[in-house]
Amino acid sequence: MPTATYRAPDFIRAAKDLGIDLVVGSDEAPPYATAGRAIVLPLDDPVAAATLIESLDRDRAVDAVVAIDDQGVIVAATTGERMGLPHNPPDAVAATRDKAALRARLAAAEVPQPRFGPTPDAVGYPCVVKPTGLAGSQGVIRCDSPAEFDAAVTRIRAFWTGEIIVEEYLPGVEVAVEAILRAGELTVLAIFDKPDPLVGPYFEETIYVTPSRLAAETQRSVIELVARAAAGIGLTEGPVHAEVRVDGDRCTLIEVAARTIGGLCARTLRFGAGISLEEVVLRHALGMDFGNLARTTGASGVMMLPIPRAGTLRAVDHRDRALAVPGVVDLDITIPIGAPVVPLPEGDRYLGFLFATGVSPAAVEASLRAGADALSIVVD
Repeated sequence: MPTATYRAPDFIRAAKDLGIDLVVGSDEAPPYATAGRAIVLPLDDPVAAATLIESLDRDRAVDAVVAIDDQGVIVAATTGERMGLPHNPPDAVAATRDKAALRARLAAAEVPQPRFGPTPDAVGYPCVVKPTGLAGSQGVIRCDSPAEFDAAVTRIRAFWTGEIIVEEYLPGVEVAVEAILRAGELTVLAIFDKPDPLVGPYFEETIYVTPSRLAAETQRSVIELVARAAAGIGLTEGPVHAEVRVDGDRCTLIEVAARTIGGLCARTLRFGAGISLEEVVLRHALGMDFGNLARTTGASGVMMLPIPRAGTLRAVDHRDRALAVPGVVDLDITIPIGAPVVPLPEGDRYLGFLFATGVSPAAVEASLRAGADALSIVVD
């Protein structure tokens, strides 16, 4: 895991619940080491990191390697290949970390996706400009004219020096698909609606709600598309997080990642007798039975609280009012008071996460909106 990940405590809790003897590997001394069991790994050098894990294996008998965020997925795949553990092919995982490589693989597999190229000449306007190696909507900007394109590139170049890809802008609603692969077979765990329109100029994600309110036939089309995409990329094992645009009968693949849903959003999901998504991932890695993967009844959702402006976070007031909203079950502010904050498209973090449950997706969405409205966020 990268040191700055949100995900470590939830994975460590799941490992404890399963009785797993855990070693935490990170790019720095991990803040979440379990009983001193930690190793520093160069996450930007998968071969060197795999060599260190192989050395650990000789002393401790490693049974599985799990990446819990984007920065570790190639390390996990490389290690799995070298040690004969269940793994995705490293080249397939690397393609999910590079938007240009991902588009090329999907094109070769004839998976429906936006038209793309190095400039707007390939796709026309409106278009969407993306840094190829960033995630979480960072640096993603819609452009409706040549002047807006030039301005977007200038803005992105202030913090990204790598390749930029230009994609066709697609209308419609967007959903997120959470799934897991075992021996190439895709099992969908949840489809999240994103009820806030993602039309640009930036693509800040806010509310995720499940189960989806899409028609059953449309949901089947979404699932079939994600399965085709995973196979076309070459993914065979472990979690899959995908983004799909739906416009009438047309479903188009936007993104695929070889990891679980980002941030703390996985806390919205419980399966069978209440096991977490993190536990499902660990069960897969160790070859354990999944058990009942049916979601628990009712609806659930999360709101990723956006950063209102750049500056210094001074306060998040009225948290008690937000938690008193019917349906709201938890609030986690993940940026410390006094820390600098930067909104999208330059920023790469959210202020925090608000969670709700309810009898229906509509009720959950209403609770999340009311809870967020109750908060008072002060940024200097």
